[in-house]
Amino acid sequence: MKIISDDDLFQIGIITTTHGIKGEVKVYPTTDDVNRFKKLSKVIIRTDRESFELEVSQVKFFKQMVILKFKEYSSINDVEGLKNASIMVTRKDAVDLDENEFFISDLIGLRAVSSDGIYKGEITDVLSGNANDVYEVTLVDQRKVLLPAIKECINRIDLQNGTVDFTMLDGLL
Repeated sequence: MKIISDDDLFQIGIITTTHGIKGEVKVYPTTDDVNRFKKLSKVIIRTDRESFELEVSQVKFFKQMVILKFKEYSSINDVEGLKNASIMVTRKDAVDLDENEFFISDLIGLRAVSSDGIYKGEITDVLSGNANDVYEVTLVDQRKVLLPAIKECINRIDLQNGTVDFTMLDGLL
C-alpha cells in the first residue's frame, strides 16, 4: 500500500448521510468547484479510524449536495459506516489552478516577510471572503494581523522558498 502524505491530500467533501438503499451517499461539498465531482474516478475516504480508496461509479446533484455511488458498495448497509467521513483527493487529482491561485494547505506555514526583507511571522490561516481571501499572519510577538490577498498588499508568493512577501498597508496593525 502506498502511503500518501497529508500535504498531498485535499478534502473536497464530507459524507453527511446515506441516500436511498442502493449504496449511495450524500456529500456536502467543501470545494470551490462542485462540478469537479463529475470528473472523479476515485477518491480517498478518511474516517476516524482509517483511510481507503474507492472508485466513483456515479455522480448526481441534489440541491446543494452531491450524491455519490461507489463501485465497491451496493447497499445502504455497506455505506452506513461512512457517515461523517471526509472525501479526499490526491494532489495529482486536484483541480488545475490558474496563475496566482494556490491551495490553502500550501499557504499555511509560509514565512511572512515584509517588503523591507524582515521576517514578521507566518501564515496560520486563510479566510475566504466575498471580494478576496484574507491571510491571517501570526507575528513573532504572537499578535495576529489580517492581510488581504490583493496585489497592493501581497507582493509575491514563493512556494519553493516558503515565503510570502507583503506590504503592510496603513491601518492593518
